[in-house]
Amino acid sequence: MSKKRQFIIILILILSGAFLRLIPHAPNFTPIAAIALFGGAYLSKRTALILPVLVMLISDIFIGSYEIKLMLSVYLSFVLCVILGFCLKKNKKAKTILLSSFLAGLIFFLITNFAVWLFTPWYFKTFSGLIQCYLMALPFFRNTLLGNIFYSAVFFGSYEIIESYLKTKSNLVLNVKNK
Repeated sequence: MSKKRQFIIILILILSGAFLRLIPHAPNFTPIAAIALFGGAYLSKRTALILPVLVMLISDIFIGSYEIKLMLSVYLSFVLCVILGFCLKKNKKAKTILLSSFLAGLIFFLITNFAVWLFTPWYFKTFSGLIQCYLMALPFFRNTLLGNIFYSAVFFGSYEIIESYLKTKSNLVLNVKNK
């Protein structure tokens, strides 16, 4: 991938990720995990690890911050989603992307709700309090999964369609020059 193309992709992901977090949307129906997976699959490790954190920081400036321990758990979950995206590098099939989107949602759900249980006074610090925290978060989990699947399909699908188009266009130009 050329540096120019990579820069354009990164810029599109940052702007779309921040914008889509700022406009009205269903709770947790955001593109951040999909950006993390996509970055892990297509970008350098360093860039991929920075990308979702940067998108979150930019959008959090406008949305507002919240308890730092909860913020760190959210950011950590997206960094883990990038690492999951690294596993997609050599196997970018619809089935593995769908499975990764689901796993990214599960990672986010388990980590962030554990942090909510641990760091807020909202739930008893017992096993039943933890279970109650996870149960109360199930409606958000549904939205997280739907958002992950939707945005992963958009990012991975759009990229592959554009790549295919550019290869076809390039081959047509080469064929015309060779004749």
